[in-house]
Amino acid sequence: MTSTFHVRGGRPLKGEITVRGAKNLVSKAMVAALLGEEPSLLRSVPDIRDVAIVTELLKVHGVKVDRDVATGLIRMDPSNVERAHAAEIDAHAGSSRIPILFCGPLLHRLGEAIIPDLGGCRIGDRPINYHLDVLREFGAHVDKRELGIHITAPNGLKGTKIHLEYPSVGATEQVLLTAVRAEGVTELTNAAVEPEIEDLIAVLQKMGALITLQTDRTITIEGVERLGGYEHVAIPDRIEAASWACAALVTKGDVFVQGAQQKPMSTFLNVFRRIGGGLDITDDGIRFFHPGEPLRSIAMETDVHPGFMTDWQQPLVVALTQAEGISIVHETVYENRLGFTSALNDMGARIQVYRECLGGSSCRFGWRNFNHSAVISGPKALHGADITVPDLRGGFSYLIAALGAEGISSIHGIDLIDRGYESFREKLTALGAEYWED
Repeated sequence: MTSTFHVRGGRPLKGEITVRGAKNLVSKAMVAALLGEEPSLLRSVPDIRDVAIVTELLKVHGVKVDRDVATGLIRMDPSNVERAHAAEIDAHAGSSRIPILFCGPLLHRLGEAIIPDLGGCRIGDRPINYHLDVLREFGAHVDKRELGIHITAPNGLKGTKIHLEYPSVGATEQVLLTAVRAEGVTELTNAAVEPEIEDLIAVLQKMGALITLQTDRTITIEGVERLGGYEHVAIPDRIEAASWACAALVTKGDVFVQGAQQKPMSTFLNVFRRIGGGLDITDDGIRFFHPGEPLRSIAMETDVHPGFMTDWQQPLVVALTQAEGISIVHETVYENRLGFTSALNDMGARIQVYRECLGGSSCRFGWRNFNHSAVISGPKALHGADITVPDLRGGFSYLIAALGAEGISSIHGIDLIDRGYESFREKLTALGAEYWED
């Protein structure tokens, strides 16, 4: 697969594209199938690399997987779950962090789990220790070995009380996937409550789990001895939808995103409208367009749901380079997520980053040496440049900048975008973008 992508910018994106199931739900729902003793059926599955990775990881653990890429249908039969070698897991996982979420289900099904060293996007401090600590709370034994980590549960897994210092999505997923078949009751406080978490809870409930989500970020899980399969339509990808929305704004275009839903995107839609973006919301999707008037600057900060999602921040920053005046963005979820702005400056943007908490309340990074606030001056005309993809969301943000820039941009490492954006090349073609690869 080629990894250098050339874009001739300055052309408005116009047309219609479709988003399918959310990357942040689909992979976790696939892992959940391991917990059941009957087949599961997941619909609206996107053709992205993370799905391919989980598919192969399920197969090496004995799960029979039948996948229809065209229809987005995947069937998983976990009747014959078996152990896998660390080398097999490592070969398929690569830099993905997904294997850590296999631990709870595998402990229930096999009594042990093996995970290799884990990677993922380099956007901040995301140690797996939080996951291992959660598993220990349930009674798991963690043995760190040369080839990876060996986890056992000689006395089974027991329900427990867990309080998260920060409402981490990954830690919440780990608790849910582990607690549903643990003996007794688990109470998780300060849990993440993102729409993808709620959708994962819906999947587990269809399998027979007993889960109560309260209004104060408390989740109570009553463990059950057995779970069945599920049939579920995945929630649409609100991150991908917002990314195309920002692309429409930066290129002064008009894009209808089939499948985008209002409710999980409401916080983004408010911000999009405040900076001057145009919206038309229908039952089938959302139209995002540049209204022709100058965009307005804004002060905002990212936060856990229902706040402004951190994965929306990078595409929005590109749009804010075209807004009149001074915009302030305070990143409170990942401490190193503003590093991508240096390449935008190389393309003509004017963005300064600061260690201080700007534009809002103080956050957990305020006393540490991280550039987690950005001041964006605009509007600034962008021009083509030679840039390298730093991470998944930053990479698509560079693509947005290249689409709105005058001249040709060469983007290296574009393959990383395939992890979370289905058929983005075909969608660019459908919207009238000019690009080529070599």
